[in-house]
Amino acid sequence: MAPEPDSGSSAPLLHIGSGHHRATGGWRSALFIIWVEVAERFAYYGISSNLISYLTGPLGESTAAAAAAVNAWSGAASMLPLLGAAVADSWLGRYRTIVASSVLYIMGLGLLTLSSMFLSPGSQQCDISAGGRSECPSSSLQTAFFYVSLYLVAFAQSGHKPCVQAFGADQFDATDPIESSSRSSFFNWWYFGVSASATVAVAIMSYVQDNVSWGLGFGVPCTIMLLALVLFLLGTRTYRFYDDSSSGKDGSVFWRAREVFRAWRKRSPDGGALVDHGEYSENAVLAEEVRGLARLFPIWAACLLYGVVFAQSPTLFTKQAATLDRRVGSSLFQIPPAAMQCFLGVSIIICVVLYDRVLVPVARMITGVASGITMLQRIGTGMALALAALVVATLVEMRRLSAARDAGVVDVPDAVVPMSLWWMVPQYVLLGAADVFTLVGMQEFFYDQMPGELKSLGLALYLSVLGVGSFISSFLISAIDGVTRRDGGTSWFADNLNRGHLDYFYLLLAALTALELLAYLYFSASYIYKRNTGNLH
Repeated sequence: MAPEPDSGSSAPLLHIGSGHHRATGGWRSALFIIWVEVAERFAYYGISSNLISYLTGPLGESTAAAAAAVNAWSGAASMLPLLGAAVADSWLGRYRTIVASSVLYIMGLGLLTLSSMFLSPGSQQCDISAGGRSECPSSSLQTAFFYVSLYLVAFAQSGHKPCVQAFGADQFDATDPIESSSRSSFFNWWYFGVSASATVAVAIMSYVQDNVSWGLGFGVPCTIMLLALVLFLLGTRTYRFYDDSSSGKDGSVFWRAREVFRAWRKRSPDGGALVDHGEYSENAVLAEEVRGLARLFPIWAACLLYGVVFAQSPTLFTKQAATLDRRVGSSLFQIPPAAMQCFLGVSIIICVVLYDRVLVPVARMITGVASGITMLQRIGTGMALALAALVVATLVEMRRLSAARDAGVVDVPDAVVPMSLWWMVPQYVLLGAADVFTLVGMQEFFYDQMPGELKSLGLALYLSVLGVGSFISSFLISAIDGVTRRDGGTSWFADNLNRGHLDYFYLLLAALTALELLAYLYFSASYIYKRNTGNLH
């Protein structure tokens, strides 16, 4: 009989000394959980990748307002997992949190589908022009219902996203040499699976949404998410659960936080440092956890600008692509602007395979590190690639503006700029490669370096980098839009992008990313891993 579904990776495994340990967990269960996440990512990217087209199309918002709104929603979706992880680690456990979140997720997607039915028949097919703002009608009721549904999806994801990945990592025993090595590979193949799913979702759903209907475009992700929940429940008997006797107060994020403050107030009898016996031993452990979390903060802060770069692909990159010649050869078929994100996904898939099968074995022979390069070195490499992506994006946008001027279509927002869409492929490829290094590196780093009771919170901490980065991007776009419009000026994010200056914005982000990389190198050079994980400086 399976134990009570609750998982905290630091808790002792039930029946660990029996055949139960060998009968559950490992790659069989991990692959099962990966497939659940594959379905969830299809649902998420099925709505998020083309969201800016819906806002500037059927809802009739301006480019700047839509980009800021998408960034704000993405930020909330990435920050809320901190709450979801805390609830999972404190009370529900990962398994129950995943189930509850999945139910809310399905409700949110269902309401989102329903909200699209408020559209008038003409606005169902309303498309964004090459450079201008749509005049599609939208009611305040439709807009309000849409945003309520959208943020319900973000709230539901808060429990699903960190817990599913942590639950998957829990299927490998960190004390077993073979399973410990497999866990590092798990993070690579996890990202491979979700990236492949996101790529397929973007390619299919962006076409459906732009050419068939938004109702179907939102309804398919809802159905996929329902199937994900069924798949997850079917795999229950294969999962490796941990004894929940240690959850409750000792496993509670909030209990431990309260006790940490007590530990700082209640010093040893002589007023000195905490002593290592009795009650003070527990206080010393809690204080050490605080110091460990404090050491993570500079690394976390130095990664925030990467979250800003990450936010550009589904927003401004997509608007930029909408102005270009999107025909395939001499055919009439046009690539949906959001489908360009497929190149990001393809880049990730190829780079994951090359990283896991080529780079790691070669680097391992040179460095002697089991993972080839350290987690922090991996993150830093990705930041450098993100900087390169921004430089390329700046040059491509400068060429696009030049092509618009040469063709005399600067003041013709509906005209297609005579420049092939393929010019944008390099920036997507570089950004995809950066994700493989930085995002996967952050996942493993924050999971590995968090205290044992707070593993879900560690993965939520990595997600919060993307969340805060999206909020920063939203703030920058709104602030720059306001400043550049002042006194009758032209916004960098003008609805007619031929009059805007996305190249200035990309260049600004490149400069900020360069400064961030310098700060990251400074903090990572002095970071000491909390235990021997095979990572060396």
